Amino acid sequence: MSSFEWMAWTTPTALFFCVIALMLVGMTVWQVFKPSVARRGFLPLATTRGDRLFIGLLGSAFIHLGWLAATDQPLWWATVASVAFMLGIMRWG
Repeated sequence: MSSFEWMAWTTPTALFFCVIALMLVGMTVWQVFKPSVARRGFLPLATTRGDRLFIGLLGSAFIHLGWLAATDQPLWWATVASVAFMLGIMRWG
């Protein structure tokens, strides 16, 4: 192999990126067939579905980073918390 080394994709890493890609494709199709309008939820600004997806993904990243910094517990618990956060933001944000 050359001096350029390829990234070793693990199953969880590939699954993570596939889920993100599927969410983006799904949101695009949803936007084409049913355009979103900005609305106000518990977030202090009016947001569309795409805005809430971005806020949810960013918040999920911070949940994982905070989990890694604060505890030695398995990262799966942070994933559970992130999914709950994402569902809450998408539904009521």
